[in-house]
Parts: sequence; structure tokens; C-alpha cells
Amino acid sequence: MYYNQDTIIYYKGEFVKAANARANLYDQSLHYGYGVFEGLRSYDIDGKAVLFKPEAHFERMAYSCNAVGIPYPFDNEELIQKTYEVLTLNNLKDAYVRPLVSCGPNMQLTKGKSSDLLIAAWEWGAYLGNTLLHVQTSAFQRPNPAAFVVDAKVTGHYVNSILACQVAKDNGYDEALLLDINNYVAEGPGANFFMEKEGKLFTPPCGSILPGITRKTVIEICKESGISVSEKHFTIDEVYESDGAFFCGTAAEVAGIASLDKKFFKKPWEETLGFQIQKKYKSLVTEKARVSEFA
Repeated sequence: MYYNQDTIIYYKGEFVKAANARANLYDQSLHYGYGVFEGLRSYDIDGKAVLFKPEAHFERMAYSCNAVGIPYPFDNEELIQKTYEVLTLNNLKDAYVRPLVSCGPNMQLTKGKSSDLLIAAWEWGAYLGNTLLHVQTSAFQRPNPAAFVVDAKVTGHYVNSILACQVAKDNGYDEALLLDINNYVAEGPGANFFMEKEGKLFTPPCGSILPGITRKTVIEICKESGISVSEKHFTIDEVYESDGAFFCGTAAEVAGIASLDKKFFKKPWEETLGFQIQKKYKSLVTEKARVSEFA
């Protein structure tokens, strides 16, 4: 699904076939989930692969590594160039890109002593699909921000996401919605959350969420479009009474939600602010001039 015998990745400073790449079985990331990753999208703009906000993604990767003590001896401008080379070598234009920084062998519970970089890419449609989602409030909460660096995109954090997502799917839902330790709405397993009420949008504030780059882009779109958006705490009961809701993230893009816990929202999706933003976001990332402006 993600690679074949001809797929090329950038790994440990070289372009190699994914099928031939080898990692160390004693890597700290493998044993403890101690690594950092990013997710970028490339779009086909006039027959050319164009990454959306690559600087922001690699800056966050550097921040995440520094926040949890993983060495980051990489130059981001060079990494962007290597990413484009990976796309070219695999003849990819519309693609998802996964850079990952892993730590070398270390069985101690200490900060990383060395790190390796992987950049891989593959064709991947909208992560949450192209139909409206039916979502379940998860019994799993987002990690306590006093226990983790929650605004760092750390590999081990996503065990929490896997648990929440899988339970929702086992129960017949498309996705989960997690609360924070104070039972306020936080985010999805891999995407930020917005709700609409009385012509305004609301999204949880930073603190217990990963402040997504797509989330920031949505807020920018709202400001440009004259749409009121507030970052504030709100409860599940408030979401039940709202007019509409959506997830957003690099992999998910803007994904509309039909229902939460089998309670349908008041407005048809096509009449919501989320639908407007979904169209504006798609236009933004597929227009060459706009990509350049926002990059």
C-alpha cells in the first residue's frame, strides 16, 4: 500500500529503495515510541508537485525534536529539497509525505544520543474519506499536558489515537472525538475539531491539543472571509446543540461531520460554514499563486 519494489525513500542521508532499507532493532524509537514525525501534502499544480507549507511543517519537526531532547542536526531548507527529490524519484505529484526522526540504539530512559531521518511519500486520498463522518465521543482522554509535551508531534503519543480510533470503528463509527482531562472537547485522534453555532466557529484552545498547521490555515481562511472564529473551551453537550462540525488536518484536509454519538447536527452540511471552508481550503491548496502566498 505504501511502497513497492521500486519505491525510493531518503534515509540516513541517502536515496535508497524502501524494500532494501534497514533499521537497527535496538533503536530507542522502536522500543519506547521516542521519535518525531510530520505529515505534508503535495499537490499537482500545473503538472508540478508543490508542497503546502513545507517550512511550517519542518519548523514544527525541529521544535518537536528539541522539545523532547531528540538531536536535530538537519537543515530544513535541505530537507525541503530532499522531499521534492523523493517526489520526483517516485513520479509523485498528488501525494502524502512522511518525514520521521528516529533515535539510534539506546535502552536507557534518557534523551536521544543520535538520530536518523526518513522521508517517504505515497499516494493517499483524504485520510477520513470523502463522505460525511459519524463520530463517537471516546472514553479515552487526550494525555494530561502536565505529563507530556502535547504540542510536539511525538510518535508515542499516537498510541492514544490508535486506541480511541479503533474503539470507535469497532462500535460502527467512522472516527472518535476525544476530551481533555477536564472533560472539555479536545480533538480527534489525528485532526483538530471545529464546531459552528449561530454563524460563528469555535475550536478548542491550545493546551491539550496539537496546534495543527491546517487548523491555523482554517483560522486564516476565516479571518480572510469575515467568519468569526473563537478559541475556547466547550463541552460535548454544547456540540450536540451546535449547527455543524468538522475535523481538519493535513491528512484529513477538511472533513465534514454528520453526527456525534448518533445525534445529527441542525444544518445540512452544504449550508454550514464548514462546507464553505472546505471549498476554500481545497481552492487554496490547489491554486499555484495561493500556495506560494501561504507557504
